Amino acid sequence: MHGSASFGWLLVALCAATGTYCLLRMRSTVEEQRRAAGGEALMGFGMAAMAVPAAVFTPPAWAWSAYGAVFGATALRSLWSARTSPHHLHHLVGAAAMVYLSVVMAVSPGVHHHLGAGVPPLTGALLLYFAGYVLLSGVRLVPAGAGAVSGARGGTGWGDRPELARACRLSMGIAMVAMLLTM
Repeated sequence: MHGSASFGWLLVALCAATGTYCLLRMRSTVEEQRRAAGGEALMGFGMAAMAVPAAVFTPPAWAWSAYGAVFGATALRSLWSARTSPHHLHHLVGAAAMVYLSVVMAVSPGVHHHLGAGVPPLTGALLLYFAGYVLLSGVRLVPAGAGAVSGARGGTGWGDRPELARACRLSMGIAMVAMLLTM
């Protein structure tokens, strides 16, 4: 992605930390949470790899096709899973965004990808979606009241804490907005 090297490294750190936490969430006892966490871990690590500054590492041309294939398969899996859980529609949009980023990087790596003046329509639509998702996720993280905050969680493990899962999704949404803006 484009931008300063320090910006790229911040994105790498954010996405890698998010991917690592999602791996921890895969230890949950709830199967649906494990599946969602696996997809989110793949997304986090994929975004981290994509955000590495080009001055440090420029992937070979075939790597973008591999990214597109992996996230294309992830999009198909999310589409199939969306039949039973609407949350997977967000995973579908995220995987499709990663395919889009891969295609753009494969077509002209190292160059700004704006077609003419302004933002390409698909980039704009993805920016609107992820900006809305970030705002909605941020609102959902605000405690409902003192009772919601003071309740003890007892034996709840790291993988079963919904507020941490929401924070994970929020950070990946913010990273996606940043990546789309730097195209």
